[in-house]
Amino acid sequence: QVQLVESGGGLVQAGDSLRLSCAAAGLTFTRYAMAWFRQAPGKEREFVARVNWAGGNTRYAESVQGRFTISRDNAKNTIYLQMVNLKLEDTAVYYCAADKSSLTHTTEVEYDYWGQGTQVTVSS
Repeated sequence: QVQLVESGGGLVQAGDSLRLSCAAAGLTFTRYAMAWFRQAPGKEREFVARVNWAGGNTRYAESVQGRFTISRDNAKNTIYLQMVNLKLEDTAVYYCAADKSSLTHTTEVEYDYWGQGTQVTVSS
């Protein structure tokens, strides 16, 4: 059974930093690209960032480019999302997802497995 477990969310102030983690189990981790999505209240879930299986190829949503960094540690079956200079509009539930395809997917329907999410709240 595949499990993706996010952690690291919390309540921070605008301008602060936060690092999210997602631990994967039950899948051959290096066969999957991994991504972060987020869903704000009243909005659809949106793509945030993606990293390929080796970690050398990343892609970001325009809204987080330059502020967020996605990375992975294949020895630990874990991905990370380092977030700096957080803004009020970054408030959302953050989900990690796994994609067996090598194509650079950015829509949620193309992902095979999902975590339960971790809440990030940015206050002024």
